[in-house]
Amino acid sequence: MNYRWAIAPPQSSLACSLAADFQISPLLAQCLVNRGVEMPDRVAAFLEPRLKNLADPFLLPNMDAAVARLVQARQAGESLVIFGDYDVDGVTSTAILLEFLSALGWKVDFYLPHRMEEGYGLSQEAVRNCLAKFPVSLLLAVDCGSSANETIAQLKASGIDVIVLDHHQLSTPAPPAHALVNPHLANDATLPFRELCSAGLAFKMAHALLKRGRREAWPKAESYDLRPLLDLVALGTIADLVPLIGENRILVAAGLERLNRTARPGLIALRAVAQIARMIGVYEVGYQLAPRLNAAGRLENAEHALQLLLAKAPAEAQALAAELDGHNRERQRIERGIAEQVIEALRQTWENDRYVIVEGDLMWHVGVVGIVASRVLREFHRPTIIMGGDGESWRGSGRSIEGFDLAAALKDCTDLLLRHGGHAMAAGLSMKPENLAALRTRLDELARTRLTPEQLKPVLRLDAAVPLQQLTLDQIKELARLEPSGQGNWPVHVAISKVRCARTPQRFGKGHLRFWITDGNCTLEAIRWNGSELSLPEGVFDVAAIPQLNEFRGSQSIQLKVLDWRAASTA
Repeated sequence: MNYRWAIAPPQSSLACSLAADFQISPLLAQCLVNRGVEMPDRVAAFLEPRLKNLADPFLLPNMDAAVARLVQARQAGESLVIFGDYDVDGVTSTAILLEFLSALGWKVDFYLPHRMEEGYGLSQEAVRNCLAKFPVSLLLAVDCGSSANETIAQLKASGIDVIVLDHHQLSTPAPPAHALVNPHLANDATLPFRELCSAGLAFKMAHALLKRGRREAWPKAESYDLRPLLDLVALGTIADLVPLIGENRILVAAGLERLNRTARPGLIALRAVAQIARMIGVYEVGYQLAPRLNAAGRLENAEHALQLLLAKAPAEAQALAAELDGHNRERQRIERGIAEQVIEALRQTWENDRYVIVEGDLMWHVGVVGIVASRVLREFHRPTIIMGGDGESWRGSGRSIEGFDLAAALKDCTDLLLRHGGHAMAAGLSMKPENLAALRTRLDELARTRLTPEQLKPVLRLDAAVPLQQLTLDQIKELARLEPSGQGNWPVHVAISKVRCARTPQRFGKGHLRFWITDGNCTLEAIRWNGSELSLPEGVFDVAAIPQLNEFRGSQSIQLKVLDWRAASTA
């Protein structure tokens, strides 16, 4: 993959002003400016994320109506069912509300759809099965429902109230829910932060209900502590790849702290099977815990993932965690096979003027097509949709690149689809297989009007060009104040110019490369993961890297996680 290096222009005056005001280094100040954090009040909130800075949950659209209907159910002893989704965001959202509502006096059950048999969200079959099992008059749809117009209209006609708590893009018109709590309904003037995932929204709903309960002196409301729910909020937020800024940053920072000392037997067991020995951060959640929780819903039913999160007995938790770990290994095997098949076929027929990738096969497992789409996108940097067979219709998932709103593009293909929904960067859909070629053509036409050829080459955004000797232990520790880093708040990326190899490179592990770079005054260790087959430039070259602390046997050193290299610039 050849990257476009984009080094952020120095903002010397502004960075120096922030550095002086907050007693931070100019490099940290420059990184804050690069992330759009420039005003003093925003800098203070960013560097010190605090739960007290969360906005009033009643600012969310229709939260008042949702709370009123839920309170009515509690007062009347009316049963309700939480209808969740099978991914980590949906499962953690369901767990948060199930745990909270049960503790505060609601009669509540849950239903998670079966990916293979019932499809995504509030499908008519899934809702029919849900109500056959739980014949209620109040359904709380979590992490789904924002485009389920027909199903919600039918439920309303039959006397069943539906509350939707969701962050996905809305259909036009919006579904006729009793209360539709979705940040996309708000504007920036009324809602300070609109990027919450459903786990964050579930926490907000619990907060809103708790405020109501304390005002009305419900039993247990005064003593109930919401903070133990934050480990689940962090799991869902990181797994759903929403930007780790604003309120998400606050929730994840507090949630990771809670996660690292969680008393939940399920999360303790999950950590054990994932063999996580160090502190749990964004990487550990995203690449070790979340895939195991997701595996249940991808291959079978997500209920076991939910049961794990809610488990009280260590023995039960250990058995469930081992089962999820087994599902994850099977998921990896299936996914690897499909991805290799797709990538190899594309390489043989690749044309650089292709703007989108849309592929499908009757035999591809619909539970892993989203992960396959991510792998294909990383290989070719094109908006990608991968479809799997599902009887008379196919179901698939898409992933996109910056500049191409995939959910919006699918709206322009409605006549070719049975269902669709999602975000700008990720979406789901179902369709008749005979429409696959037409969808590919339509999306390619749309992409050509919305993307430039330059955007088809991935950009490597670098915070600053820094001399090697500036990367001291103290500097790297200070840069850690930007954590938790992830989507929307990337780790610090730097460009280091005019270096050369100080020692013979070493190949280690399963395809990795270790080498040492020097500018003549300073020498640092560098690692290129999965780079053992690459050749380092000869002579003088530039490096793009993430500076990190490496801890080994009680000592700390600096290690550069190398992202790319190029011949030395002449500037």
